[in-house]
Amino acid sequence: MNAPNLVTPKRCAVYCRVSSDEGLSQAFNSIDAQKEAGQAFIVSQRAEGWIPVVDDYDDPAYSGGTMERPALKRLLADIEAGRVNIIVVYKIDRLSRSLSDFAKMVDIFDRFGVSFSAVTQQINSATSMGRLMLNVLLSFAQFEREVTGERIRDKFAASKAKGIWMGGVVPMGYRVQDRKLLVVPQEAEVIRRVFRDYARSQCTTDLVRDFMAEGITTKRGIPFGKQAIYKILHNRMYRGEMIHKGKSFPGEHAAIVDRGLWDAAHAVLSKDTQERKVATMTRNSPVALLRGLLYAPNGKKMIPSAVVKKAQGGKRYRYYLDSKNARFGKGPDTFGTLGADQIEGLVLEHVVSALQWPASVQAVWDAVRAQTSDIDEPHVVLAMNNLGAIWQTLFPAEQVRIVNLLIERVQLTQDSVEIQWRQTGWAALVGEFKVGTIGAELAELELAERELA
Repeated sequence: MNAPNLVTPKRCAVYCRVSSDEGLSQAFNSIDAQKEAGQAFIVSQRAEGWIPVVDDYDDPAYSGGTMERPALKRLLADIEAGRVNIIVVYKIDRLSRSLSDFAKMVDIFDRFGVSFSAVTQQINSATSMGRLMLNVLLSFAQFEREVTGERIRDKFAASKAKGIWMGGVVPMGYRVQDRKLLVVPQEAEVIRRVFRDYARSQCTTDLVRDFMAEGITTKRGIPFGKQAIYKILHNRMYRGEMIHKGKSFPGEHAAIVDRGLWDAAHAVLSKDTQERKVATMTRNSPVALLRGLLYAPNGKKMIPSAVVKKAQGGKRYRYYLDSKNARFGKGPDTFGTLGADQIEGLVLEHVVSALQWPASVQAVWDAVRAQTSDIDEPHVVLAMNNLGAIWQTLFPAEQVRIVNLLIERVQLTQDSVEIQWRQTGWAALVGEFKVGTIGAELAELELAERELA
């Protein structure tokens, strides 16, 4: 009597996906239909040892053009954990519409010995012909997705050119009804006041202070900041225009700001454009030694900025101001400004002194000794001393790099400056003493001079 053939059980997971949430609220929706078809397909293959897993892998309202899908991530994790042997989908494009993403998935499937099948497409990834057909089908699926995307973008651009509101963040002063922008009178008056007051005072700080004192907030209920004011002043939607990729078109919505008020405010904006560009260049330049390190007594981070004095021949003054001051203007709980040269000079004095402190030198030598035997103690001591001696000749960017290596925080108090050193800073300075670095070159130079002497 022949023994019956034993079939190895194969755990099958049904993966379901739809691109939109349309119809998902129905009693029997597309996800349910896919799942039912997948389960029936598994039952039909019971003779091959197929058994369904208990878990459901459903991604409602997720695009097939990305792998950022919760159920898909969970499925891939279960595959790597060895809980799934076969994946069943209704159609191949339910799994992915991107050829590159599909290639990544196939690589994972191959590594863990997993195959997959489609209910409506007789394809099995375990065969070479099945893989060929999969690539062909997915190429068409990706093509379809890209063509659909192009159509949507073209329709969006054409609608914007006709001035039609196509969604997005609704600016203050408007509300959306029946896909149209309607003016909100109370908010519109705030917008007009921004333009009027700025044209009169020519100062965003005054506007922020006045609005804060009167309790006037943005559409989201937060206090107005300088950036919010500038954003309003530059938003051409308030002139009744619609913007798309930098181009302006007449909009269907009503304007809140008339041309005269717009021109008056923008005359002030354009007057100091060059000055603001200079200040921005200074804020973004690498020579701000304490960028990200300096904190005001109120705990706010201080940021670098600058101002150009036309009366003094265009001389530029650098300074630091606390972030709340930069956003809302100076108030009773803000620190104000601090000259950059003053505070940076003070911190640099501490750094140069620290480079020659016996305790600092010993800490660096201890770190070097723990990591390498290629450098002896005289090299470390001489390099530290020489680095302090030539500090002023280093490029500003190099000074910034070393300061950030050694300092965690510079805290201002009412009567002092407290420097918090990085615990790993001195140990990290070991890299400066390897062959080819500035520390090694300085040490070698000093030793050579001593030998010649």
